Amino acid sequence: MIKIRSDQIKKGLETTSHRSLFRALGLKDDDFGDKPWIGVANSYTNIIPGHLTLNKATERIMQGIKDAGGVPFEWGVPGICDGIAMGKGNGMNYSLPSRDHIADNIELMMCSHSLDAFVGVTNCDKITPGMLMATGRLNLPAIIFTGGPMKPGYIDGKKIDLKDAYEAVGSFKAGTMSKEEVLQIEEYCCPGAGSCAGLYTANSMSCMTEILGLSLTGCAAMLAEDPRKLRLAYDTGKQIVKLAKENIKPRDIITEKSFKNTIIMDMCIGGSTNTTLHIPDIAKEYDLDIGLELFDDIGRKTPNLVKICPSSDYTMDDLDRAGGIPAVIKRLKDLLELDVQTVNLKTIREIANEAVIKDDDVIRSIDNAYSKIGALAVVRGNLCPKGAVIKIAAVDKKMLKHEGPARVFSSEYDAMDAILNNKIKPGDVVVIRFMGKKGAPGMPEMLSPTSAIAGMGLSDSVALITDGRFSGVTRGPCIGHIEPEGWDVGPILAIEEGDIIKIDLLSRTLNLDLPDETIEKRLKDFKLPPRKLTGFLAAYVNNQT
Repeated sequence: MIKIRSDQIKKGLETTSHRSLFRALGLKDDDFGDKPWIGVANSYTNIIPGHLTLNKATERIMQGIKDAGGVPFEWGVPGICDGIAMGKGNGMNYSLPSRDHIADNIELMMCSHSLDAFVGVTNCDKITPGMLMATGRLNLPAIIFTGGPMKPGYIDGKKIDLKDAYEAVGSFKAGTMSKEEVLQIEEYCCPGAGSCAGLYTANSMSCMTEILGLSLTGCAAMLAEDPRKLRLAYDTGKQIVKLAKENIKPRDIITEKSFKNTIIMDMCIGGSTNTTLHIPDIAKEYDLDIGLELFDDIGRKTPNLVKICPSSDYTMDDLDRAGGIPAVIKRLKDLLELDVQTVNLKTIREIANEAVIKDDDVIRSIDNAYSKIGALAVVRGNLCPKGAVIKIAAVDKKMLKHEGPARVFSSEYDAMDAILNNKIKPGDVVVIRFMGKKGAPGMPEMLSPTSAIAGMGLSDSVALITDGRFSGVTRGPCIGHIEPEGWDVGPILAIEEGDIIKIDLLSRTLNLDLPDETIEKRLKDFKLPPRKLTGFLAAYVNNQT
């Protein structure tokens, strides 16, 4: 029997006081024996639709742990709903910083209580990557259970989801939709529990978790309200006890090859551009250096075989029906590292061999790929010498090359006002600066302005660039993650109203049509606006390098 961590607080005369506190919780004599003690980090909250089923899932996980001979301990993990935080206040400034807080939360609870292993019960945008970061940091046996997607809504037989609600605002302003139609979309686009129905950040990160090897097979695409989900939760509880008893840790499973597989999957299915933030930071917790260069290299060699909303009308239920992530793995067999292990204690090769592809259009063959290159692209140029990111699979072909005058804004709300009041014209390039990790702070998503552009019917004639980031809901020629960001006196600060910006996604370039000397002089003369930060956001900015 492998000596386990929890022995230090449950065995021996000197832990008498510890055991007395545990007995107050209802533990019995045999719970202090050789049973592994398993933490269950439950991010349930009734403010996030994607998390409404997580309490039931946690109950099944804990029962699985008990039946397999473990002792479960549950605690709560905070969760932010990006769709709700994206209001008119500063709620979205807290979303990305919450990811790091969640990793800290799990470290605090696991280490202070000497627990042996943990299950992260999660579903949404920053909660899942935060928990994944904790797996590498702690290197204790771990499994991540993602709660599953929402069903799409329907109006008159047409599939709709959250994207339609965001874009309805612009459509109403453009006069192409009535108030009654907007209200109908509001009522029907989110019909129940689960992470929003498209391949947005929450579902993208669930897919990344499964291919990375840290959730059980089939978890990512299985709908939140599917009866199979609770059975998978129970199996997750049993499996974590097996990992704990055999002392199989994340770093025994996850290698650099695992992360390469994850990026290949990302490029193949066209996940949210937020994956380019999360995957490198998760890798860092595994002491691995994964940069944009690797995304770019893999993206140029990986075909785009799957298009899920916002890139098509397919939603996550279609991906599940077609065979889920295992079926995509089967399609990618010749590109993936097949001998990589997973928490299933099966290799990627074994998962691929057992998978069944049930729909050849939802998951296309390599010979019938949407594109020979990946769905995400890294661009560079004098506006982004350290890179920027775009979901190229969601861009209209006629906008792959675009140049136009800059419309410059220093806040999302000023940009929204201009878009919704018809101040943005076809051909324009909307620039939103001071939206990075330091500048905003917290790098908020720009879903409202990108959706407004689409709703106004401008997504095939207007581009948007920012040092902030985008929701996975975003479609169109929207380039984010511009580095260096404005607050670090990046070149985005040199843009002035009317300057010509040149975008060439075929050659992956983004440039300001000005001489280098002019750009350098403007940056030297630019004065950052004064501000005073306090509390959580001040601490977050101070921790950014």
